[in-house]
Amino acid sequence: MNSMVEGGLSFTQTANASLEVRLAGAWRLRAGLPSASLLQRELESAPQVKNVAFEAGDLNSWDSSVLAFLVDVSELCRKRGISMDRASLPPGLRRLLELAEAVPEKKGARKEQVDTPFVERVGNAAIGAGSSLGEMLNFLGEMSLTFIKLFRMKARFRAVDLFLLIQQAGAQALPIVTLISFLVGVILAFVGAVQLKQFGAQLYVADLVGIAMIREMGAMMTGIIMAGRTGAAFAAQLGTMKVTQEIDAFTTMGFSPLEFLVLPRVIALILMMPLLCLYSDFVGVMGGAAIGIGMLDLSWTTYMQETSNAISLTDVFGGVFKSSVYGVLIALAGCLRGIQCGNSSSAVGDAATSAVVTGIVAIVVACGVFAVVFYVLGI
Repeated sequence: MNSMVEGGLSFTQTANASLEVRLAGAWRLRAGLPSASLLQRELESAPQVKNVAFEAGDLNSWDSSVLAFLVDVSELCRKRGISMDRASLPPGLRRLLELAEAVPEKKGARKEQVDTPFVERVGNAAIGAGSSLGEMLNFLGEMSLTFIKLFRMKARFRAVDLFLLIQQAGAQALPIVTLISFLVGVILAFVGAVQLKQFGAQLYVADLVGIAMIREMGAMMTGIIMAGRTGAAFAAQLGTMKVTQEIDAFTTMGFSPLEFLVLPRVIALILMMPLLCLYSDFVGVMGGAAIGIGMLDLSWTTYMQETSNAISLTDVFGGVFKSSVYGVLIALAGCLRGIQCGNSSSAVGDAATSAVVTGIVAIVVACGVFAVVFYVLGI
């Protein structure tokens, strides 16, 4: 009896209680691997079989897939007490099979898939969250002590590193801040113009854009841009230093990583975020002016005068103060995730991603808190 199976595998039962397994064609992992369960079903349908032989004359090419199949067949024959004739297999394949069977698989080497109970998963998640919160609080406490040392002029870091970070977080961020802020101003003006034009109140587009950009959007959009740009860069830089054990080297040499690496990054963003916020406010107002002058037939003088009447110094200082807080949050989030980075190259990417997410969430939460506080204070 001859039965054909997909993948270059067929079975033939002979009269002397023997089963011949024919291997044919090209056996490649990418083409799929026939399972030894096919042979098991064949043996179950013919319990009189006492010997399994192979015919590999039509086996064109093969890789480790055929070896894995033969190892499974050998284990199946051993369990059922059936002899296995390997004489017809290629010499190289026979030697590999003998080598694979020479050292038995270590017990427990294969990780068993165990379904974790839901309560246990919740508990593990809670423990992980608690541990992460503890690390965050410890980091914030150490940074507070580092700032105290800074105010006492005892913090140690290189001024040249600070100037380089200021350049990276400030001047080099101007192109993307310009683009995003201008487009945000255009969008706000365009959306407001569509609605206000119905009532003949196009002039108040200047008020809308000015108040929105200077009070909220300028600081927030700059913060989000810097979280995705600079916060991720901080996490990647510190994460790479963690992987290459440079941070451990700082500790070994008696330098505090928080003073030498984290503090200059926080200072750089604290100094640059207010300036970038003011620049973003100006560019956003210019974007609104482009719509007001180009679509609503407003004059430049009228638009700018209406904008100056709508905003106050309180709005400007409020936005600048928010941007400074956002800068601290972005720098701390990026540096924290970099310090927490694992010891593999993939962990660096995970740290950068986590830094962006943490920074943006912190900015949005802080913005909500500021909105409530400013409302209570009547600002």
